Amino acid sequence: MNQEDLRLINGLKEGDRDVFEYIFRKYYPELCRFSLRYVPDPLVAEEVIQDLFCKLWFRREELVINTSLSSYLFKAAVNYSLNHIRYQEMQRKYIDFVGFDVDEVSGGSPEDTDGELNGCFQKALLELPAKRREIFEMSRFEGLKYHEIAEKLGVNVKTVETQMTRALEFMRRYLKEFISVTLLIINNMIRW
Repeated sequence: MNQEDLRLINGLKEGDRDVFEYIFRKYYPELCRFSLRYVPDPLVAEEVIQDLFCKLWFRREELVINTSLSSYLFKAAVNYSLNHIRYQEMQRKYIDFVGFDVDEVSGGSPEDTDGELNGCFQKALLELPAKRREIFEMSRFEGLKYHEIAEKLGVNVKTVETQMTRALEFMRRYLKEFISVTLLIINNMIRW
């Protein structure tokens, strides 16, 4: 890592807005183009990279960068792009499983449905034990592999696997109730 990267990373960790703006202006266009290798829509690519920069700013104090700043950002861009694709695939599978798009049947806007589901998801997330939640977030939000999480937290990979299994089981149970209630409401709306 060169001196310029060290200066930028330290400035970012200290909350220097000028440094953050410099990093954003320097890397944003290139990262958006890079994200297009994974997501087909330029607007989606921009959204993915904007999300990356938001998380970079809000988690700046926790940053651990052992490579060049450029390498770190491009690796993060890959992870965020792939996470977006996974999320889209998960939505598609849900619609295939249910047999229809909840928004179309309920007449509700996507924002209403997303907000309600997001609220339920956030509640479920908060009910996880702190360490389990941390592992879940590192895996699902940061796109880290189990061995990377184990390395960062100084635990055994088997511990990460066990905690993820338990977190996923809990989330499925918690969100299954939410989905059941939503389907019940939709059935009642169809009958009227």
